[in-house]
Amino acid sequence: MENSKKIYDCIIVGGGCAGYPAAVYAARFNMDTLLIAKEPGGLITTTHLVENYPGFISLTGQELADKLKDHVIANNVPMVDDIVTSVSRDENSKLFTIKTGILEEEYTAKTVILATGTQHKHLGAPGEWDFQSKGVSYCATCDGPFFKRKVVAIVGGGDSAAKEAMVLAQTCEKVYMFVRSTLKAEPINADRIKKIENIEVIEGVNVTKICGDKKVTHVELDKEVNGSNMVELSAVFIAIGMNPQNELAKELGVELNKKGEIIINRVSETNIEGVIAAGDVTDAPWKQGIIAAAEGSVAAYSAFEYLQKFNDN
Repeated sequence: MENSKKIYDCIIVGGGCAGYPAAVYAARFNMDTLLIAKEPGGLITTTHLVENYPGFISLTGQELADKLKDHVIANNVPMVDDIVTSVSRDENSKLFTIKTGILEEEYTAKTVILATGTQHKHLGAPGEWDFQSKGVSYCATCDGPFFKRKVVAIVGGGDSAAKEAMVLAQTCEKVYMFVRSTLKAEPINADRIKKIENIEVIEGVNVTKICGDKKVTHVELDKEVNGSNMVELSAVFIAIGMNPQNELAKELGVELNKKGEIIINRVSETNIEGVIAAGDVTDAPWKQGIIAAAEGSVAAYSAFEYLQKFNDN
């Protein structure tokens, strides 16, 4: 177990496409660094295929996360699997106190990098909570195999939804895509969707209720599809976007935008000295793994720059 009494130069909260690169660069800046993550690898681990991360033509999200983590290990940065429950700052010492919930440890650092990522948005339709793990899912890679040769649906029309649909189409009998407005996937994935025979895209429709008994049996829609507003199926995969995990930022008084994302400048600094942020939790307009990795490396640079001023005082 890591020494919770020492003062770290930098503590990184989050281990994913932003947190791992931040740790690598922090090590290269010779900072005494600790990485704490409740979900090692982050949401990229639920992605079936990653084909847009430079240097890797095609690999799974889990494989990419493993490679990033291996890079951290190679740089001898200690990692703790735990949930950070609070981050506070002493205005006199300017030191941060980081508390965790599982191991119930307390750590101290001169600077903090928030790479806490996002979590799935919920549909809010009746039945969504009732059928959690009983046919309602947010990860095709995780739960798709349970519905082999079944009829399922994806709710959402973005690029993530398109990718989820393609994953399901490999094993499911039929995949509906219920899209509130129009399909907005990247052109390459939109074209792929159109060529897959067992995917049916239905635009301009909302799921109003998820129904079943002990498990999902059908959904109700706000308009008729093939003569009925009820569609029989075995599972509903919800892919309608993400919410930033900003609880720690709020606690620190970090400035957020209307979406709840952490506002950062060109070098990943927030409005609070010593608090730096990177990845999907920030207001970067394009949420991509490579963008998060770049922000993570910049965040480490900013932590190093801040550390020089901190140590001079």
